[in-house]
Amino acid sequence: MTKLAFLGLGVMGYPMAGHLQAAGHDVTVYNRTTAKAEKWVKQHGGAMGETPHAAAQGAEMVMACVGNDDDLRSVCLGEEGAFAAMPAGSIFVDHTTVSAAVTRELHDLAAERGIAFVDAPVSGGQAGAENGALSVMCGGAEDSYASAETVIAAYGKLCRRIGASGAGQMTKMCNQIAIAGLVQGLSEALHFAQKAGLDGEAVVEVISQGAAGSWQMSNRYQTMLGDKWDHGFAVDWMRKDLGICLDAADENGASLPVTALVDQFYKDVQKLGGGRWDTSSLLKRLQAIEEK
Repeated sequence: MTKLAFLGLGVMGYPMAGHLQAAGHDVTVYNRTTAKAEKWVKQHGGAMGETPHAAAQGAEMVMACVGNDDDLRSVCLGEEGAFAAMPAGSIFVDHTTVSAAVTRELHDLAAERGIAFVDAPVSGGQAGAENGALSVMCGGAEDSYASAETVIAAYGKLCRRIGASGAGQMTKMCNQIAIAGLVQGLSEALHFAQKAGLDGEAVVEVISQGAAGSWQMSNRYQTMLGDKWDHGFAVDWMRKDLGICLDAADENGASLPVTALVDQFYKDVQKLGGGRWDTSSLLKRLQAIEEK
């Protein structure tokens, strides 16, 4: 049993923290909306803290899964932040998708306090979190990662250290870059099938077994064909992530023409009122263009 704190109980953090408690760890949770933390404690046991500082008091390891760079800073820093409560030798594990810049910033501030910092963004979506089947990509010192890996196993089907601090976030950027192009390609294929008068399900049944097959195709084609967008990873969050990718590309010189284009396509989806739609709603954009 490890004494843990988990900060952020959104669609990902809520089940992740639940897996930790179910695995026998002593978990104290914090959420900006107190009612969500109270609900979690009622469902899973454990305890809640009214601030990140209170939740992290005496914790051997603190995990976070919040929204963006500013949210992460707010739970880490200041008098009510987690860092002020964490003892030297403890480990902070960040599952948020944030910029590599804020990761390096917080890594250095944590080190000044004798706290290890592991960036550990995840892939697998809400279903992966609920089923304890996330892929976790990590950056940080080898010994800190080794300690964190045994705890992350409660909700990770695959956990791997990629390199030093920031490497996990850079790997998550690779993940989002790949997804952006895949979803656009899938959307165009389904749109083409519809315009050609083909049975979309039959088309996918055939092409998914060949070189065109992907996770996105297997898990999203039915809802896409059914005009259902109220699940999965939201467009607003994808645009946040792609913005991080494009900013990093400006720094390292990478050329991301498809990513930049798909980011603008997601902007079009937002204009359609689809900011909270699933990222597969790129098909909806193509259909809207046709209707004009």
